[in-house]
Amino acid sequence: MMYILIAINLLSFIIFGLDKRKAIKHQRRISESSLLTVTFFGGTIGAIIAMMIFRHKVSKKSFLWKFGVVILVQLIIIYFLRDKLMLML
Repeated sequence: MMYILIAINLLSFIIFGLDKRKAIKHQRRISESSLLTVTFFGGTIGAIIAMMIFRHKVSKKSFLWKFGVVILVQLIIIYFLRDKLMLML
């Protein structure tokens, strides 16, 4: 389970970095929904680190609101599934 989370966060970090690179080069970008989907399915830490390192999406308030909602939903899911999640670890 831990290896899967590491892989998802690494993927999230790479995708955010790639999107920043594409933004700088004025190329076709990765959609916000794709970035948020990877974040939702476990890539939150990788996304946060990438946002800080690459300074990507940190000034776009609409994205930050959506990002916050994703984290809030994750926290709610973890709260309600905490007993089942502890059994998996």
